Amino acid sequence: MKNIILRIKSAVTIIALCLGCTQDFDEINTNPSVVTEPNVRFLFTYAENSLVSYTGTEWVWEYMEHLLRYTQHLSSDPYELSINVNTRYSAFYRNILPNLEEIRRQIDEREDAARYQNMKMLTYIVQVLQAMKVSDMNGSIPYSEASLARYEDKYDPVYDSQQALFTTWLQQLNEAIEVLSANLDTDQESYGNADLFYQSDWTKWVKLANTLKLRLAVRWENQDPSQTAQILQSVLQDPIGPIDSEEAQMVYSNDNFSPFGIGGEIDYRSRRYATQTIISFLKDTRDPRLTIYFDPNDLQGSYQDSLDAYGVSLPAFIDPADPLIQYQGGPADWSVEPEKAAYYSNALPVGTSRYFLMSTINRKFFSPKLNSATGIFTDVLVSYAETCFYMAELLAKGYGSGDIQEWYQKGIAASIRTMNMIADDAGSTTAFGDEGTAEIEAYLQQPAIQLDGTNDLERIYIQEYLNFYRQPNEAFVFCRRTGYPRFGSDYYPRETMNQIIPRRFWLDDPGEVNRTNWENAMVEQAFTPRSQDVQDLSSERVWYDKQAPEFGQGQ
Repeated sequence: MKNIILRIKSAVTIIALCLGCTQDFDEINTNPSVVTEPNVRFLFTYAENSLVSYTGTEWVWEYMEHLLRYTQHLSSDPYELSINVNTRYSAFYRNILPNLEEIRRQIDEREDAARYQNMKMLTYIVQVLQAMKVSDMNGSIPYSEASLARYEDKYDPVYDSQQALFTTWLQQLNEAIEVLSANLDTDQESYGNADLFYQSDWTKWVKLANTLKLRLAVRWENQDPSQTAQILQSVLQDPIGPIDSEEAQMVYSNDNFSPFGIGGEIDYRSRRYATQTIISFLKDTRDPRLTIYFDPNDLQGSYQDSLDAYGVSLPAFIDPADPLIQYQGGPADWSVEPEKAAYYSNALPVGTSRYFLMSTINRKFFSPKLNSATGIFTDVLVSYAETCFYMAELLAKGYGSGDIQEWYQKGIAASIRTMNMIADDAGSTTAFGDEGTAEIEAYLQQPAIQLDGTNDLERIYIQEYLNFYRQPNEAFVFCRRTGYPRFGSDYYPRETMNQIIPRRFWLDDPGEVNRTNWENAMVEQAFTPRSQDVQDLSSERVWYDKQAPEFGQGQ
């Protein structure tokens, strides 16, 4: 991680140099004092950094307030959707896409463009990564004509349907893989260390593109399982394949970035707590991620002596004999079990002391600058564990042949090690100080974790779900597309929620210049234009979500 951090720091100067030439293309067209031919390497650094640098608002207003609560990875006092959500959309069109388009334009105009094809292909991989995330919550978006305003004075781009987007993204990823694979050993120009993620290691970029194809495949499944099967086969047959190690993960680590501000104030509105289901499962299976994901409550040390001295009993939902009594979760929806939920905000009085009984999320794991601490924010945008769980899931469903258990166990091991690495960088609680070999092996031997031929797919799903604790967008997509965790499960049940859960966000009216295309897209998707009503957002789904089960209704 230290090498990555140094690259991020050195990139600050590079980004500053190109800020003035990327923000407003209107100004570039009219102001002769603005640099019109920025170095493509600087542009690529800026675009890569922008995949994460905008996410402070996203972490605050989407992930903590909504997505992680909908997936039941945490519980908090409900908060209404606000206009602060969906910054992914503006970030894509303001900071990412224009720079990638400009890189391609400059390369195409070079006499020696053939020597820059690998650099060009990387722009498509980055573009697809963020565009998929934008479309996840918005459905149809401008894409094929999105950057023509600067080059062709076209200010009314069509909104490509999500079905068309999927086809385009697959074509772009396939082309990138083909070109990069063919040019591994040729004399190609590169971004060098200006590439924040892989330092122009073409092989790792191919692996990333293949994993993004798997992301696409699992999203496609509810609409067209034949496409899912074809994509999996293409990944299996690729000589390089998907991400196959933690070293090949797409990792961002920056000690100058804090998604929750300089002071790391993650409790800006309220604390976030553990749900009872996730705590129970992590405790029952002795999951090493328990101490990484959640903080202990106040039932530590000589608490029992204090309870006895003042004749105070613990609430009925807490087992006094629980060896992990310091970890307690509550209802995902506070209105379902209000008596238990009361302990979220209220402590148990014991004489002159107060004991808070509910475990909170491990705040420094998410916010390394909490209380002005000096931890380092590390984000894994695309992980080895994610790759493994997609492979295990698709193979378990019969889309291909392979060793399901091997992929599953590799995914668990990679997830635990990666989460421990993120915690270590953050200066947060870790599960182990070395590679965790003994802890991981002990976890894999737990009967509830081993695949036993009865509910193997559910076990794969739940490990996939637990791994997405630090990838809230992917966590939400997972729960939405699969209906897992499911109600009534004897293995890992979803809890009852009285709140209506939106399945998408809304796109504002773009104004007169492109209102017709926007309205056409709303009609084609059966969306209520201009509606920010949660009921509409819950019932009107994006294309790939239309055949998906309700939350908790997975089969």
